[in-house]
Amino acid sequence: MIRVWAFVIVILAALGFAGWCSDFVTMQGERTVYTVDCRNGAWQGDRCGGQLAAGNRYRYRALKPHSEVIFWTVGSKEPSGKFGECTIQDGRNWHCKPNADAQRSITVQMAEGVPVAGPAGVTREFRAVSKWRWLLLQRGWGSDIEVPPASAVAPPA
Repeated sequence: MIRVWAFVIVILAALGFAGWCSDFVTMQGERTVYTVDCRNGAWQGDRCGGQLAAGNRYRYRALKPHSEVIFWTVGSKEPSGKFGECTIQDGRNWHCKPNADAQRSITVQMAEGVPVAGPAGVTREFRAVSKWRWLLLQRGWGSDIEVPPASAVAPPA
């Protein structure tokens, strides 16, 4: 009987860890985007010509009743920003009108939980990876991976 419970606990712990690593489990209305930087080199297509390193984490919280999205850079002393005039379906699907705070953000639109590249010169350029890849890069592993640039999708009418 003890073996059965031990097996169940191990399986639940593994599922919990997998859910945490994939960002499947998040706070309602909130999304974190994990970015990478190309240090001591330049991007050559999807590959970094220098050293690939974990970049900033950008967190977005959609406030549907207020038609606002608040964002901040995790671990940064930079103040949070806010988009008003947003069309929000849920925390993973929203679109906002760019404002002065957009210069500190990587996106003004989230589609199915994926950040959409903002208009050139309005938002920061970025390359995003999954949480588990970001965690490996933060520890110095997996620096030879392909990271395509963020795709731009036309905002909804």
